[in-house]
Amino acid sequence: MKQFFKIILAVILGCLIAGTIMMFMFFGFVGSLASLADTQPVMPNSAILKIDLSTVQIGEQSKELDIVSAISGGRQNQVIGILDAVRAIDAAAADPAIKYIYLKPDMVTGGMAEIEELRQALLKFRQSGKAVISYMENPSNAGYYLASASDKIYMTPHLGGMNTLTGISSQMFFLKDILEKFGVNVQLIRHGKYKSAGEMFVRSEASPENLTQNRELIASIWNAWTDDIAASRDITQDDFNSAIDGLELNFPQDFVDAGLVDELLTQDELKTKLTEYFNAAGFDQTAMISLSDYARLTVFPDFKAGRKVAVIFANGNIIDGTDDTQVSGDRFADIISGIRKDEAVKAVVFRVNSPGGSVLASEKISNEIALLAAEKPVVASFGDYAASGGYWISAGCDYIFTNSSTLTGSIGVFSMIPDFSKTLDDIAHVNVTSVNSNRYSDLYSCLRPLSDKETAYMQASVEKIYDRFMSIVAEGRSMNTEYVDSIAQGRVWSGDDAVRLGLADETGTLSDAIYYAISCGDAGSAYHDLSEWEIVEYPKPLTTFEMLMKTLNGPVSAHVFNGTPFSGIEEAFMDWNSSQSGKVYARMPYELVIK
Repeated sequence: MKQFFKIILAVILGCLIAGTIMMFMFFGFVGSLASLADTQPVMPNSAILKIDLSTVQIGEQSKELDIVSAISGGRQNQVIGILDAVRAIDAAAADPAIKYIYLKPDMVTGGMAEIEELRQALLKFRQSGKAVISYMENPSNAGYYLASASDKIYMTPHLGGMNTLTGISSQMFFLKDILEKFGVNVQLIRHGKYKSAGEMFVRSEASPENLTQNRELIASIWNAWTDDIAASRDITQDDFNSAIDGLELNFPQDFVDAGLVDELLTQDELKTKLTEYFNAAGFDQTAMISLSDYARLTVFPDFKAGRKVAVIFANGNIIDGTDDTQVSGDRFADIISGIRKDEAVKAVVFRVNSPGGSVLASEKISNEIALLAAEKPVVASFGDYAASGGYWISAGCDYIFTNSSTLTGSIGVFSMIPDFSKTLDDIAHVNVTSVNSNRYSDLYSCLRPLSDKETAYMQASVEKIYDRFMSIVAEGRSMNTEYVDSIAQGRVWSGDDAVRLGLADETGTLSDAIYYAISCGDAGSAYHDLSEWEIVEYPKPLTTFEMLMKTLNGPVSAHVFNGTPFSGIEEAFMDWNSSQSGKVYARMPYELVIK
């Protein structure tokens, strides 16, 4: 028996020792990653600013290393916020140590607005007299759009690269037929003939209104991008589109013949060219510094500044609660309230990059923005999306900047309640008996179809909220409700169209919005004078350690479907449970990605 207990004790001690070793190894790995992230880059005496978009992702805010992805072996791209990227490029323009920019646009990842703003920063950099040189191997819509801002565009002569410069496209999926096979009847209540967020569940094909808005939206965004490209390359939009429509851009030489590329260069020839621009004796005497490293050296808070301009990043879906990964209503209301009470903050930029979501959360945020705007200038800057709830929360700002490719508007509301009664009866062969305290206690049970009275009840809620949405827009944009209704109805507009319609004031970047805000915050400030101003970002991005702790502790909040984590094909499905069914949403019907 003693021998048995000795064996048990040895096993326990062995497990404890092994666990301790694993713990130290794990935290040692974490410490290594953290120390790697904290390593301060070294600035050469003279250098090329290298922007390699296959290794850096342009986002809304800069993020530290994603330790979870690193541990799991995922691809690790440095995420640099568009504001940090632009400020670093601006600093490089005035820095005599930076000779020029070398841009590798292949595999670019980022939203349409960030790409558009990065391109504007490159054009501004060229105004300093320094060059931007691009090199491509796999041209894409977004990659070439960025490259077209360069002084020179070079391309590999080798075959085998993938050309996806074919124009932009969006696909809509419709699930009515497959849902019917599973006995699911989706009951959609909405206001707005263009409000197509729930259309995919109730139709087999796009409605004429939805098809129209998609066609015009794609055409508007592509027109803005091709106009920029044509102007930069001294060609016509017709010639550019003709080359794409005729599939004439197949091989590297085709790009040269079309005037889209200046010269084909091998890697060795490229090094020679880069050396010549650097005015060095050899390539080994040139030095490069990455955009992310240069940003760490040049972009930091000016704590000596006497005044602050707050930049609030509303990035993500608008949801209820305090979740720190989305635009949660209670969390953002507290942030905005704190900024209002901070006497050092003299001006505010509200950066909105959201397709919308919860009406209740949108109301909370909108109310706090109104209180803030009553005391301080609040200027909106639209990112990829400022639609539906995203527009709701920003309509009350004093002035609105938008990018040309921003998707905005979508002034409309909807609610959906699925009916799974046929699924349970005909397919699962499950019988359900409801016992109610009142006549409509099981209204949101999703286990029976709505009656006419219940549908009217839901429609009345949708109509009331739509009227509220219109009044917010009308008041914020100094319009009458009749005009708002004529451009609303759930329709999504491009940024250029939004300016034309009065939903935004001006096409411009986040930097433009900041300059405008400080000019409003201090009558004595020049429009482009950032001296004596500290830019403070809200909310603060999670640190590497905070991301790790969040992952280890589980998500702050989770949507559930009958007690089980549930991920659907559309955001609205995520709230179909006993407490959320029938909720009214102000959300855009889709998200658009350009590659």
